[in-house]
Amino acid sequence: MMKKLFFIFWLSLVGLQLKAQTSKPAVLVVGNGNAAAGAAIQAAVSGVKTTILLQAGGFDVNPIAGDLNSGIQAEFLKRVNNSQDKQIANEVLTKWTDTLKNLTVIKNALWVKADRSGSSWSFKLNDGQTIKARILINAGDVKLQSALKIDNLPTSYEIPLNYDATLYRTSVAAGKQVKGTTATVFSMYNFFIPEEENLLWLKGDESMLIGQAAGATAAYAGFFGVKTSEVNLKAIQGELINYKLALMPFADIKQDDANWKAIQFVGVTGIIKGNIQNTKVEFSPNSLVTIDDIKQPIKDFYYKAQIWFDDYKGSTLTLKAALELICYVGQKSPESTPKEIEKKWKATYKLDSDFDLNKQINRRELAVILQDYMPPFNINVDKNGKVIR
Repeated sequence: MMKKLFFIFWLSLVGLQLKAQTSKPAVLVVGNGNAAAGAAIQAAVSGVKTTILLQAGGFDVNPIAGDLNSGIQAEFLKRVNNSQDKQIANEVLTKWTDTLKNLTVIKNALWVKADRSGSSWSFKLNDGQTIKARILINAGDVKLQSALKIDNLPTSYEIPLNYDATLYRTSVAAGKQVKGTTATVFSMYNFFIPEEENLLWLKGDESMLIGQAAGATAAYAGFFGVKTSEVNLKAIQGELINYKLALMPFADIKQDDANWKAIQFVGVTGIIKGNIQNTKVEFSPNSLVTIDDIKQPIKDFYYKAQIWFDDYKGSTLTLKAALELICYVGQKSPESTPKEIEKKWKATYKLDSDFDLNKQINRRELAVILQDYMPPFNINVDKNGKVIR
């Protein structure tokens, strides 16, 4: 009897041990560079169980250059006090990731087998562990392409901001802005591989900015239990802006700007376009708005705007006219809305100018009011950024 009880107890321990050797995170990130770190941190803070398989003894992030630091990258630089010392950077990153409750960091194990497991992914490690994850982010492990039999890798990544096309409206990260290069954007759809669901593929040299965007995209699919082809672009863009990641590369709008979010939300729609000058894109918040600036973009988003613009004969846009446009197209009260906005002008919007209905409105003021009362960001676009009505 005693031997039987001992045998049962031993079997239960073995069962628990075997069970403990298989983990099932929503998101698995493979890689140990900048993009991998950004992806893992964002997926975890977005609320899903995340594992990062470093494939080495620790992180291997590189010093970060450029002017468009935002989101996790900006926070990381703050934590390292803008140090360009690689050892310090990796030590700080290790301490940071150790504090995230939804993130498991595997430092000293290598995958020996990787393949699909139904709609998910299965990785066997050389220490006996198995990881079964719903969403996989490959952030630079070149061997995975052969192991997973992936044929058609993404061919386009960051693209120069170009208002002649509409793909910028699908941006999930403002790309590089370093000396000698044009400011870029990164479309969410460039993460995906045709016919390969629940897989996001990054190059090995991607930045934390793009990694963070990948993490939010994977977290959405994991949290809501949908395929990556079914993720909601607007929800992911909103999540990223709320986590202070810039989607548009406006060099003159810093993160501590009181209107940073509103300008990012309106900016990614192209209703108010940035000024592209050589290698930089500037929002020029104090520039005055003309009818020619906004007429066609607003008509593209709102059918009803055609009537208002047909009736309006001025070439400049006063604050009064802007409020009339918003009340008409956005179906707001023309009596109460101006009064509400006047109260918010300095207290909520933190605008330095006076509330004067007769003055010509500037780009900052229009962006803030649009986002609050007639947000074009809420209107869906397709994979090419064209408005869906």
